[in-house]
Amino acid sequence: MNEKLFKVITNSGIGNLVMGIITIVGGITMGVLLVVSGARLLKSKSNIVI
Repeated sequence: MNEKLFKVITNSGIGNLVMGIITIVGGITMGVLLVVSGARLLKSKSNIVI
């Protein structure tokens, strides 16, 4: 009984850890993309005519 419970808890912990890592990597990637996009907009600011 205890071995089954330990296995379930271990698998749950591993799944949570993997999801956390994926979330962190995705957040960093999106942040970098936003900064690059903003830099491109600032660079081409003089070309925009309203």
